[in-house]
Amino acid sequence: MKLRFDGRVAVITGGATGIGAATASLLVDLGAAVAILDRNADLGAKTADSLRQTGGRAQFIACDVTNESSVESAIGTVARDHGRIDVVVSNAGIQRYGDVATTTIADWNDTLATHLQGCFHVTRCALPVIVSSGGGSVVVVGSVQSSSAIANSAAYVTAKHALLGLTRSIALDYASRRVRANIVCPGAIDTPMLQWAANLSPDPASVIEACNRLHPLGRIGRAEEVAAAIAFLASDWASFITGSMLNVDGGMLVPAGGMSFQDSGTGSGVS
Repeated sequence: MKLRFDGRVAVITGGATGIGAATASLLVDLGAAVAILDRNADLGAKTADSLRQTGGRAQFIACDVTNESSVESAIGTVARDHGRIDVVVSNAGIQRYGDVATTTIADWNDTLATHLQGCFHVTRCALPVIVSSGGGSVVVVGSVQSSSAIANSAAYVTAKHALLGLTRSIALDYASRRVRANIVCPGAIDTPMLQWAANLSPDPASVIEACNRLHPLGRIGRAEEVAAAIAFLASDWASFITGSMLNVDGGMLVPAGGMSFQDSGTGSGVS
């Protein structure tokens, strides 16, 4: 059995750049028709156009996932244009920093609205179409912070934890309707969001190097590597997988105490 998406329609939120764009490119290569939803109209249109230029079936629909009516309109357009939806990849996200005391109300609301409400809006609108299409797959892009935490990231950690619960609720509630739902949890991935975060430091290169050291594999990941995991979970190859969390993190969550402890602590071989 080949991993193919011929005749299938995929919706990808936050599809203009990073993991979303890499997923759109891969699914198009595997035969899917892809609808890219993003609030960045310039980048979204450019991404879709580049996929069409290589023979892919791709469209861009301007959409703000935090706005229910915007999502309803976008999903309605996809359903009318294609007559079906088979895959939803909920990927839209932002990063804001701060602990509970220093996170502004605006940053808290924006972070949860983009990650959590955005996923709720798109799945709420798309699931009836998926069901009427005979079933399909939802893949949510979470984070290692869906099951762990990084300091000074209260809103982001909360949103990513909540996405794990939402994914499992969808998996349970829609299993009888032939819909699978899973969550992919990346470690540090080379995306515009990571570069933005690194540039908040006066020494961005040191931030990237620190991110490299977080992973036993010794490097940050590539967007294409996360896209491959998403495609697997969305495909028939994962037909008996639902409600699962797949870490795509270069082993980041494995070492007790983190890699710095592993390099110098008990069991390191240091005498």
